[in-house]
Amino acid sequence: MLESMGSLTGSPWIYAVVALSVLLDVFLPVLPSGVLVITAATAAAAGSTTATAGAVADAAGQVPREVPSLLVLVLCAATASVLGDLVAYRLAWRGGDRLDRAIARSRRLTSAQARLGTAVSRGGGALVVIARFAPAGRSVVSLGAGAAHRRVMEFLPWSALAGVAWAGYSVGLGYFGGQWLGATWVGAAVSVLALFAAGALAAYVMRRPKQQPAPETA
Repeated sequence: MLESMGSLTGSPWIYAVVALSVLLDVFLPVLPSGVLVITAATAAAAGSTTATAGAVADAAGQVPREVPSLLVLVLCAATASVLGDLVAYRLAWRGGDRLDRAIARSRRLTSAQARLGTAVSRGGGALVVIARFAPAGRSVVSLGAGAAHRRVMEFLPWSALAGVAWAGYSVGLGYFGGQWLGATWVGAAVSVLALFAAGALAAYVMRRPKQQPAPETA
């Protein structure tokens, strides 16, 4: 897998591809944005473990392949994540009665909208961060926040924290997986599985019903 994507991960275009994929997967959750981030970070791990090869290549008159920057990858992925959230939030805000009826027909959207409103009104938005890791959870929460007309300053800081957490986690998985398991399809596959495991856990937390307070006894 890494060999087939070598020309892309060794080009500055990898940042644009990652950013576009992360930006759009709020509307198309099937886009492999997380896999792209992990693959690019694994390529960075491969470059760091062969740093001495660059001196040999220079001596031989060859131009070593560019290595993706971990910091730029995190910034691109996190920024695109927040921008995508805001686009979905604004579209849902302006969706009107048609979108409200669509949300009312979806138990998942209705439940997420109610839980998000409760969490934000109490001064916490951990649900926004957790949802960023769940499959389609980012879409559900961003659309729910907009449809519920939550204030942007109640939603935006948590969206930013979610984007940074998800981007940092994904880049870290790819980089350290490449360092420990080697920059091969095995290391990338284990890192992707770890990302999916975090998504499954986040989906479980989002689906878990709220605990009702215990009745007071006289």
